[in-house]
Amino acid sequence: MGFEYIEIERVNKLTKKEFIENYYKKQKPVVITNQIEDWPAFTKWNLEYIREIAGDKMVPLYDSRKTDYTKKVNEPDFTMTMSEYIDIMQKGPSDLRIFLYNLMKDAPSMKDDMRWPDLGLRLIKSLPLVFFGGEDAKVFMHYDIDFPNIFHFHFEGKKQCVLVDPKDTKYMYRLPYSWLCHEDIDFDNPDFEKFPALKKINPYITQLNHGEMLYMPEGWWHYMKYQTPGFSLSLRSLAGRPKNLIGGLRNVLINRIYDNFMRKRKGQAWLDYKDAEAIRRTNAQL
Repeated sequence: MGFEYIEIERVNKLTKKEFIENYYKKQKPVVITNQIEDWPAFTKWNLEYIREIAGDKMVPLYDSRKTDYTKKVNEPDFTMTMSEYIDIMQKGPSDLRIFLYNLMKDAPSMKDDMRWPDLGLRLIKSLPLVFFGGEDAKVFMHYDIDFPNIFHFHFEGKKQCVLVDPKDTKYMYRLPYSWLCHEDIDFDNPDFEKFPALKKINPYITQLNHGEMLYMPEGWWHYMKYQTPGFSLSLRSLAGRPKNLIGGLRNVLINRIYDNFMRKRKGQAWLDYKDAEAIRRTNAQL
């Protein structure tokens, strides 16, 4: 038995007023299905186009292994050229993925293919980040370190997105000094005996197709699974709520630095402590 999901609302297109009043102010996720058809990217962006403009660029890659204490937070597992990576993606299922990569620094012509959405948020124009994944690649359940509002656009193929409201964080087995949950949790097949608090959460789900945009509000947990090879673009704005803005600064300036220090000092024992403490603290909520 798995989760009972709530389908994320899907709309055709939104004006600035509609988005602000119905979704941003309410901090409610939404999929917008026809917001970017005027972007050149809508017809141009696919894996072969990426190979053409950035095939020789070295890219950071991650696989599905658990956190390694010898690595810093978000340190990649491998590097290879974009063309080599696309070859792997196109051969069949692969857990290799690109995460938090500013491809437009290496391929600035991509900026001409997009438009900055006019939906009332002040987007950070220096951080148009891309994410790639092969078929069945999974992005661990997490929330973003700085609590941004995120516009997440998908290109080529299909991608499943599961979101959890930050109100349910106390049931998510969040690791101390971190913004991800216990890595033994399989969100496709949750073990409610080992992680009983998960029965308390109310996850949302949607499937993104080419050209569709998902709005993820501040601090919402998200787990992504690529159903086919594809890639996504995330545009973000700073947190609008003071509590989240302060929490994001604390994560960046204190928690991340402390976590890296403790990994270096205590090694695997630090990660084992975090795993055990996540279970202890969360089960104490029951």
